[in-house]
Amino acid sequence: MSTAVNAVAGVPRLVRTVLVAQLAVAVAFVVVAALYVGRMATAGVGPAEMLTGAYDPKDLVPFGLHAANPFFWLYAAVSLLYLVGAVLTLPMAVYAAAVAARDAELLSRRVRTLLLVGAGVTTLLLITRFTPVAVDMHRWWLD
Repeated sequence: MSTAVNAVAGVPRLVRTVLVAQLAVAVAFVVVAALYVGRMATAGVGPAEMLTGAYDPKDLVPFGLHAANPFFWLYAAVSLLYLVGAVLTLPMAVYAAAVAARDAELLSRRVRTLLLVGAGVTTLLLITRFTPVAVDMHRWWLD
């Protein structure tokens, strides 16, 4: 067997799940932010106009919102990760820091680094959600 397979096999399943969840939450936040800024730039409007309802994020889904549209499912997945990420960020960060400290000799340096960086990034994104710009973005996304 290769060393890459052995390195992944040594990581507990919950640690891998937390690493993937941290990445997914961060990516969902970045996608929503990119759509918000991109929609503002293409429409040539500011944050106040984005909240009027004229620039609904659901309008960005090509071919409409129905179950047969794969873009709808992508939109739904990003929405779910974006919203659930706000709730799960702190528990994931606490768990990641605790596991990185407790199992320092069992986990590889790369896994410990990924856990701590993921905890830091997702916590920073959670704090960013409470800035005025991100509050407007959040209100626009939930429109």
